[in-house]
Amino acid sequence: MPNKPGVLFVCVKNGGKSQMAGGLMRHLAGDAVTVFTAGTRPGTSLNAQSVESLAELGIDLGDERTKAITQDMLAHVTLIITLGSEAVVEPVPGVEIRNWDTDEPSKRGIEGMARMRLVRDDIRARVQELAAELATRA
Repeated sequence: MPNKPGVLFVCVKNGGKSQMAGGLMRHLAGDAVTVFTAGTRPGTSLNAQSVESLAELGIDLGDERTKAITQDMLAHVTLIITLGSEAVVEPVPGVEIRNWDTDEPSKRGIEGMARMRLVRDDIRARVQELAAELATRA
């Protein structure tokens, strides 16, 4: 697919929200979209509850690991999605940057897997909209 859209999902640690968005996009769009994930200050491991929340939907993150943004990633994307206001990416020529301020249930006293499922479902709805938008560009 010569004009396949590429998207980079970025959060701070690349252990939770960006990994969930990436896994959801791969699941929904398959090979129609090139998907990368990264962190502005990558952590050391994936968030176990994020991984578990995706597994509940039949999505396996496989051998994903936390990583920083690379020039190779930037060369293959036209869109960067930051998840949360803490993840800040410097402008890249020719690449659109959007921010998703995702639901944060902990602000309402919701923790644990109940929190993670709400975060996942918020990200899933956004990814579904984005996948539909990207499909019209291809």
